[in-house]
Amino acid sequence: MWNKVRAIDSHTAGEPTRTIVSGGPDLGGGTVSEKLARFRESHDVFRSAVVNEPRGSDILVGALLCEPQNKSSAAGVIFFNNVGYLGMCGHGLIGVVATLAHLGKIAPGVHNFETSVGTVSATLHQDGRVSIRNVPSYRIKKNLEINVPGEGLLKGDIAWGGNWFFLIENHGQDLSFSNVERLTEFCWQVREALVKAGITGEDGAEIDHIELFGAPHAPNETGAHSRNFVLCPGKAYDRSPCGTGTSAKLACLFSDGKLRPGEIWRQESICGTVFEGSVEACENGRAIPTVTGSAYITAELDLIFDPRDPCRTGLHA
Repeated sequence: MWNKVRAIDSHTAGEPTRTIVSGGPDLGGGTVSEKLARFRESHDVFRSAVVNEPRGSDILVGALLCEPQNKSSAAGVIFFNNVGYLGMCGHGLIGVVATLAHLGKIAPGVHNFETSVGTVSATLHQDGRVSIRNVPSYRIKKNLEINVPGEGLLKGDIAWGGNWFFLIENHGQDLSFSNVERLTEFCWQVREALVKAGITGEDGAEIDHIELFGAPHAPNETGAHSRNFVLCPGKAYDRSPCGTGTSAKLACLFSDGKLRPGEIWRQESICGTVFEGSVEACENGRAIPTVTGSAYITAELDLIFDPRDPCRTGLHA
């Protein structure tokens, strides 16, 4: 059991990240996906202790820094939340970059980060903003119909942006911050309906993010093209516009011919914060999204694990 773990907290467009910079478990060598497997199998209690109550909360995303396989990479990163692990995390990686800059470990420029779903490059700009050039993103189903009990027949797209998303445009919901409880309930019902119907991403992967879209609330102020609400795997909504969710949206727009390479798309979150996105074309009709946002350091902290504390490994089911 760990005694003290060093962490830096940040938020990206309102969504928090806790980056573990030292004191985490030894995951050995190999790829980040291999390290993730060891993390899941042997150290899942560390995940819970870091992000769950009483040290964390349902909305907190953890980022464990580890040795990269390629020495030219800035770091390997494993992302996790209150219920499990994430393939990629756009807001989280922006937070990691801001954290490393805060610690003086990286300077403005392009840096590679190894994740469990591939290597992602991040550009730290002189003004502190960060642009994430994500993994190739794509849609596998368009206008898929799903019958949601109590809500009726809905249509949505299944797309990959580093995690699997079900994206819905025509949902009849009010995408207002004051309506988040209803939106959470609605999206959870959609997710349960997908599971019950056996609808998945590729290779049977669970679609664990639900994303609703609507008109932006402040287009004249932010230049936003749309507003979203994203429900994450642990039933917490994303306060940011969601980096991987924005990537999935960009892939759908590109596939429909509504977004040309290099054009800017501004995505507004349920909280009114904004990410900028664009795409590059790649093979098989897929898109390489770039998502730009800002993260801010909120705390430097030592996580203490008192062996007498019955809640030291976090409150969880």
